[in-house]
Amino acid sequence: MKKLVILDFDGTLADTRELIIRTSQDAMRRMGYPVQDEETIAATIGLILEEGLLQMYPDLPRETLPEWVRAYREIFEQLRTQIVPALFPGVRETLETLYGKGCLLSVASSRKSNSLHGFLDSMGLSQYITYVLGADDVTHAKPHPEPVLKTLRELGVPAAEALVVGDMPVDIRMGLGAGAWTCGVTYGNSSRRELTEAGAHHVIDRFSDLLELVW
Repeated sequence: MKKLVILDFDGTLADTRELIIRTSQDAMRRMGYPVQDEETIAATIGLILEEGLLQMYPDLPRETLPEWVRAYREIFEQLRTQIVPALFPGVRETLETLYGKGCLLSVASSRKSNSLHGFLDSMGLSQYITYVLGADDVTHAKPHPEPVLKTLRELGVPAAEALVVGDMPVDIRMGLGAGAWTCGVTYGNSSRRELTEAGAHHVIDRFSDLLELVW
């Protein structure tokens, strides 16, 4: 039995892909940069915004990053009421089952904590989540293991009893770096091959398949 499941948010619990891509493309237009395609943007999901921008625009002057972040957040707030993310199938029921059986549930995301808490509250998931870490709660974000290590320390759980679940290779590398078990989900923003190559111990196609891995 795994005592703790550490969950990614975007692409794992909720389908935020369209919202992220539309926000990114509108920010690119506002900033006067070439608009990247959907797959290029999706490949940066899981990274903090600044790192994702530098991955797409390697020559981007770092002094412009604060302006990019302001533009992105302003556009995101405008679009989130038009493009409302939905939970993936089976998420609520599976979390309720895990919680009811005494499994600790936490979230570790590259999203800012205020945005993360807002989504968890509005989606009715906060009641199941014991501990939440956003990008602004750590010094080193994914794929660095700090979010997992901090969660393990705060909840008093050894790495061998924790399972990190995410849809991106950065989630898998984060978990492996902390010595935890890892599980990739294929319905998000990465393929089975990408998750396997990242070293995931398990790869599942449905969120409800977690129940078989935890017990």
